Amino acid sequence: MGTRSFVEIESKFSVTESAAVPDLTRIHSVDTILEKQSHSLSAVYYDTEDLRLTRARITLRRREGGTDAGWHIKLPGERGRIEIRAELGEPVDGEIRVPEEIRAHVRALIRRKELVPIAQVDNERTEYLLGDAAGSPLAEFCDDHVTAWSFLPGGKQSSWREWEVELAQPDGDEKEQLTIMRTATALLIGAGARASKSPSKLMSALGESIANAPTPPSEPEIDEDSPAAGVLAALEANRDKLVDYDPRVRRDEWDSVHQMRVATRELRSHLQTFEGILRGETVTHIESELKLLAGVLGQARDAEVVEERFRSLLEEEDSDALDDVTRQHIGHDMAEEYRRAHRRVVKTLDSDRYLDLLDALDELILHPPLGAPAEETAEHNAEPATESVPESAAEAGESAGSESDPQKEDNDTSAAAPLSAEDTLLEHVEQAYKKLRKRHKAVIATRNDRSIPLTEREEHLHDMRKAAKRLRYSAEAVGAATGLKTKKLAKACKEMQSLLGDFQDAVTSREIIQRAAAKAQRRGESTFGYGMLYQRERMHGLEALRDYDRVAEDIRKAHSKLRRKK
Repeated sequence: MGTRSFVEIESKFSVTESAAVPDLTRIHSVDTILEKQSHSLSAVYYDTEDLRLTRARITLRRREGGTDAGWHIKLPGERGRIEIRAELGEPVDGEIRVPEEIRAHVRALIRRKELVPIAQVDNERTEYLLGDAAGSPLAEFCDDHVTAWSFLPGGKQSSWREWEVELAQPDGDEKEQLTIMRTATALLIGAGARASKSPSKLMSALGESIANAPTPPSEPEIDEDSPAAGVLAALEANRDKLVDYDPRVRRDEWDSVHQMRVATRELRSHLQTFEGILRGETVTHIESELKLLAGVLGQARDAEVVEERFRSLLEEEDSDALDDVTRQHIGHDMAEEYRRAHRRVVKTLDSDRYLDLLDALDELILHPPLGAPAEETAEHNAEPATESVPESAAEAGESAGSESDPQKEDNDTSAAAPLSAEDTLLEHVEQAYKKLRKRHKAVIATRNDRSIPLTEREEHLHDMRKAAKRLRYSAEAVGAATGLKTKKLAKACKEMQSLLGDFQDAVTSREIIQRAAAKAQRRGESTFGYGMLYQRERMHGLEALRDYDRVAEDIRKAHSKLRRKK
């Protein structure tokens, strides 16, 4: 049993029983009523006992009657609600169960909790299909007479009437659609309707009984002024992002794999950067599991990026140097590789191991394993400032300028009074910055040294990118937690991360081109075109590094200002 997805853009209105349906052809672009039907609908809504779906603005129902009988799940979307449908199916052992293909879209939210009926909504509906002069459907108007029951403790029966307007083609012209919905709203309000105060029939059915449902645990029991509070807030934000992007990845929405990977890596970066504030085997285990998840997502993301780059390379190359066979492989092989990688991602998201990771994150946020006191944390994190690689001219001036010696600061810190939450968090930013400078110096020392293999030189740049990412995440987390002005540092790190990301994409593309050329050679095909594309990517990578020195200096200056304000 498969699923189908739809985008739903609609408006709901409350209306009295005596109100008459107005002339719907007065709505913009509506010229005729293409069809009028009446249906008896009955829907049972499902959720966890603590209403995790309802609280996340997600509805799950099993509807009988009408033209769309089946299982429906509605999730928030960019322009409207995303509706996913599946067939009714047959009861299992005499019991109606939510199909796995529907349940999968909310698995990250409900985990292993049971989905139970929470309300029933019966509806006598009169449905009008509105069309333009050419007979094309524009919108659907529904006149609903509703009777509902809440199955929650204290739930009651209720009845009401409502009107509903839904666009028939939600992916059409936005300006035209806005005009249709605006004129429809004006017409219906003029006929006595009022914009509905309830976002859905389910919320109207539940009414006040929703207050009787248990509330999912959400707030950690921790001092809001402690260093851990800021770290936990950052972890919670990315945990929520991970859960939010789970169904989007399953639907293969554009950029969803990338965003989920970012959330995964940012979670891991926070756990590493703020080591000492949170400690213990649980933290280590979660880091390890996040690394594995990021790796699976990374394979799909790399395939997605390279597929896009290959399309661009083919568009750039307008000569006859690429034969048809090479073009065919370049144009299609990576698309198939991405599809395979995406299937592996979905399989991972369906695993118990992934659910265990989400549960572990919840437990970490609710019951954080706090580390040592602030002064011990600072001492634990102290690093020697001496490094074996030479400095650039700008870096050499750094120690002679406004910043004091880091080694001396570390020694002073270990002997000082207990640090405040703000200072404790900044100490962790300092460690992330020191690691970035160390990796930057390795880049400076090796980037023009042809005696060092190209792969090794490029690996230093990859390490620098990871350091910039970690420092950026740390600065953002500290800024959000303390109000310190870390935006310039985070912005400079983001720019470094972006340009080195473009460089790394070119490197990854070259590696895949090399492998594709080797396969072509084994098939007895020409490899000249692959070599030409390889060189193009080499030049693209070098172009991406054009602003490296400027951005590295921007990071240094932003960090210097932050230290002076400290």
